[in-house]
Amino acid sequence: MSLTKKILLGMVLGIIVGLILNLAVPSAFEAVNSYFLYPLGKLFINLIKMLVVPIVIVSLILGTAGISDPKKLGRIGFKTITFFLATTAIALVLAIGMALLIKPGTGSFQLDGATFEAADAPPVVDTLLNIIPTNPFGAMVQGEMLQVIAFAIIVGFGLARLGEKVQGIMKLVEQANEVLMYLVQAVMKVAPYGAFALIATAIGGQGMEAILAMGKYMFVVLFVLLLHLIVTYGASVKLLGKMNPVSFIKGFSPAMVVAFSTSSSSATLPVSMDAAQKKLGVSKSVSGFVQPLGATINMDGTAIMQGVATIFIAQVYGIDLSLTQMLTVILTATLASIGTAGVPGVGLIMLSMVLTSVGLPVEAIALVLGVDRLLDMCRTAVNITGDAACAVIVSKSEEGEKAAS
Repeated sequence: MSLTKKILLGMVLGIIVGLILNLAVPSAFEAVNSYFLYPLGKLFINLIKMLVVPIVIVSLILGTAGISDPKKLGRIGFKTITFFLATTAIALVLAIGMALLIKPGTGSFQLDGATFEAADAPPVVDTLLNIIPTNPFGAMVQGEMLQVIAFAIIVGFGLARLGEKVQGIMKLVEQANEVLMYLVQAVMKVAPYGAFALIATAIGGQGMEAILAMGKYMFVVLFVLLLHLIVTYGASVKLLGKMNPVSFIKGFSPAMVVAFSTSSSSATLPVSMDAAQKKLGVSKSVSGFVQPLGATINMDGTAIMQGVATIFIAQVYGIDLSLTQMLTVILTATLASIGTAGVPGVGLIMLSMVLTSVGLPVEAIALVLGVDRLLDMCRTAVNITGDAACAVIVSKSEEGEKAAS
C-alpha cells in the first residue's frame, strides 16, 4: 500500500473514531484525547516542524545559488510574487461573491458574549523592514520565516557570486540537503498514525451540533476552496504551466493529504517540495526558492475563509458592507497574509485584522470558531497547492527563457 493510501486510511479511521467518541461516548473523549490522540498527533507535528527551518535554509541557499544570474533571480522573484498576489486577490473576489450570492449569514445565530483578542495589522513598512533579520540565529529559533528566508537568499546569493571559491561550502549544503530529505522520508512513515490522531481529535472535539448549525457557512467556504483549486489553479497550470491539471493534482496529492491532516503549510513544506520535484518535474532551484516563500506569504485558502467569514458575520449582524469596505477586505487580507506564519489557527488572527479594518465586531469570530479547525485542514491543502502551481509555472517559464536564449 502506498504512503498516500495509508495516510487516507488513517484519516478515515480518525473520522470514525472521532464520531464514535463525540456521539457515543463523549465522556471518554477527554481522557482518550489527553493521553493518546493529542500526544500522538503532537509528536508527528513536532517531528515534521523540527525539519522545517533547516530545510527552508538549505533549500533556499541551494535554490538561490543555483540561480547564479542576479537577473534570473529577480525575474523568478517577480513572477512568484505576482502570481501569489494575483491568485490571493482572485480567491477573495470568489469568496466575497459566493458569500453575497448564497447568504450563509441569514437565519438565527447565537450571538453570545465570547471575546476574541483583536490583532492590529502590522504596517506595510514595518513588514518590509522586518524582513532583514538583525540576528539570523534568533530568527531561526523564533521561527520568523520571512527573516529566515531573507537570510538564506542572501547567503545563497553570496555563494553564487563567489563560485569556485566556495565549492566546499556548496558541497556541505548539498550533503545537508540529502540528509534532510532522508529524514523527511523517515518521518513520513509515522504520517498515517499522526493523521489518524489529528483527525480524531478535530472531529471528536467539534461536536455535531456546531457542525450542523454552521452547515451553510462551511458549505460556502468548502465550495469556494474547491472552485479556486479547480478553476484558478487548474487553468493556471494548464495555460501557463503546460501541464494536465489532473496529472498535477494526482502528483501532488501526497502533500495535500499531509497538509490536510497537519493544518500547517510550514510543517508540510518538506513533503510538498519533495512531491513538486519528484512528481511534477519542478527544478530543484525553482522549488527551493518558490515553495518556502509561498509557505510564508501565499495563503489563498486562508483568504477565502476570511472573505466568506467577513460577509457571513456582516449578514448575521444585519450590516451591509459598501463596495469600498469590500475592497478594503481584499486589500487587508492580501497584505495580512504576507509575513504571517503558516501554522494552525493563524487564519483567525488574520480574520480579526480584516474585521477591524471594516468596523465589524471582532467578538463575532466566536461564531466561526467551532468549525474552524475542520476548515483549517481544507484551506491548508489549498494553500500549498497554490505554491506548487506557482513552482510548476515558474519552472516551465524558465525553461522557455532558456530555450529562447
